[in-house]
Amino acid sequence: MANIKSAQKKNRQRIRHQARNSAQKSAMRTAVKNLRAAVAAKDQPRAAALLKSATSLVTRLGQKGVIKKRTSSRSVSRLTVAVNTLAK
Repeated sequence: MANIKSAQKKNRQRIRHQARNSAQKSAMRTAVKNLRAAVAAKDQPRAAALLKSATSLVTRLGQKGVIKKRTSSRSVSRLTVAVNTLAK
């Protein structure tokens, strides 16, 4: 346990940030999982709708630093390609 006041405050902040980040990552994973399920079911209209929300979520988390920027870019690209293959 931290004894210095500033270290105690930093620890409280770390706990809050960690909880927020893990909740956001969980929401992102759920959105991606739902999108992949729609792609697997070949449900093109639903997949297109889910793509918009999932990519916006992944991109936002990449910009905020919750996940790495290039990881978010790669994920968005792969999800877009998966949905676009349904359109063909």
